[in-house]
Amino acid sequence: MTESGAPIALVAGASRGLGLLVARELGRRGYRVALCARNAEALQQAVRSLAEEGVDATAYPCDVSEVEAVRAMVRQIETELGPIETSIQVAGNIQVGPPEAVTHEHFVEAIDVMLWGPINVAMTVLPGMRERRSGHIGTVSSVGGMISVPHLLPYSTAKFGAYGFSQGLRAATSGTGVTVTTITPWLMRTGSHLRAQFFGDAAKEYAWFAPGASLPLVSVDGEVAARRIVDGTLAGKALVPISPLTRVAAAVQGLLPGTTATLLGLAGRLLPRGTNSETVDGEQARTGLRRGGLVDRLTTLGDRMARRTNEV
Repeated sequence: MTESGAPIALVAGASRGLGLLVARELGRRGYRVALCARNAEALQQAVRSLAEEGVDATAYPCDVSEVEAVRAMVRQIETELGPIETSIQVAGNIQVGPPEAVTHEHFVEAIDVMLWGPINVAMTVLPGMRERRSGHIGTVSSVGGMISVPHLLPYSTAKFGAYGFSQGLRAATSGTGVTVTTITPWLMRTGSHLRAQFFGDAAKEYAWFAPGASLPLVSVDGEVAARRIVDGTLAGKALVPISPLTRVAAAVQGLLPGTTATLLGLAGRLLPRGTNSETVDGEQARTGLRRGGLVDRLTTLGDRMARRTNEV
């Protein structure tokens, strides 16, 4: 804790979207929050946004895929703020496109951020937590880390790895006073559809993905998800599935793996095709669709959330 008595939390990937919502939730619960992300300007914008709500947050620009940078960041946080009691790794990058357009670079980018990121952060904060015999580590994997979703191959590859790492680290820290929580969200309404990367036929990929990340019933409200993530991590739960649909999907996969693969294959064949490997973000991809058309109407709630979470 700091001299003021406030515990310290580190949120990686906190400049926008889900990470910003998690940081806000921790701040509301009395934490002093260290925000980590690659973009220093976006981090400062996040700090200002949180300050307006009374959250004490400090920016620490860092690329979590670089282990030495993470080690330096953690040393700086613990020198300036105090020991990190809770660390939640949210940083992610969704890449959406057909398998024939996936490149080696797509896999490298996904694994660097969403697998090496959680590994680097967790393994750096862990020694201090072990020494103090107290601490909470949360890793945001995904339903895509339990079932490989069509047109999200690099994403699922990294998230499967993060799921396995987090589960293994929980077992390894049993009895140490440190808890490790694996978080498996369903689609969430955080505004991330505008920052996601699309390739192949980018406009058509955006047209199926963005409504799913925006519509009620299909997607979970980002603020609800953030509360569940913080609740589960601070309670030291082993697994936080966020949505009942995650549990259903995992159960079906476990009981009927062959049938699940067949159904996912059929779904994949219904999705757009294309061989263009160049990625564009959601804001650019949507320019290939009619403005004010059906997709724009279906993403109204997602767009509204994006304005609240620094995604635009």
